[in-house]
Amino acid sequence: MNVTLRQANIDDREILANLLEKYNYEFSQYENTDVNKLGLYGYKWIDCYWLENDRWAYFIEVDGNLAGFIMVGNHPEAPDREADFCIAESFVMFKYRRGGIGKKAFFMAADLHKGKWQLKIHPKNLPSVSFWNKVVDEYTNGNYEYVKAYPNTEFEDGSLGDIIFFDNSLCD
Repeated sequence: MNVTLRQANIDDREILANLLEKYNYEFSQYENTDVNKLGLYGYKWIDCYWLENDRWAYFIEVDGNLAGFIMVGNHPEAPDREADFCIAESFVMFKYRRGGIGKKAFFMAADLHKGKWQLKIHPKNLPSVSFWNKVVDEYTNGNYEYVKAYPNTEFEDGSLGDIIFFDNSLCD
């Protein structure tokens, strides 16, 4: 199975928006969000990925097939801690889960962006909590910090986000 990242360009906007709808639908069970009058969740920062120099959207492809996305930015999740990069959103479609694809995609994205990272996790999303703890632990060889219910990191439902901090600037 060949896993690759392909940076999305402006011509890919509709594809990314479509995948974000699937992601937001799945995530709505944790944030208790509703669709708008058009039946869509929307993603208010999507155009920023082409208008700003500090955001990157990547498609995850498996053997040439679209399998998900990973979106990186440099907007800190924990406002009182320095960060160069954050995972803004990450999504792997069901068909491709539990086979190491999300881990490979994260490793590739992190390798492209060296520096201080923050990763915000919804505490009710237990599969995500488990996944991120495992892959960040492996990626950093245990050299990371996990803080539960970090202040001022509320999700739409009011839950405080758990934040993972790590620095890969010295990693090969």
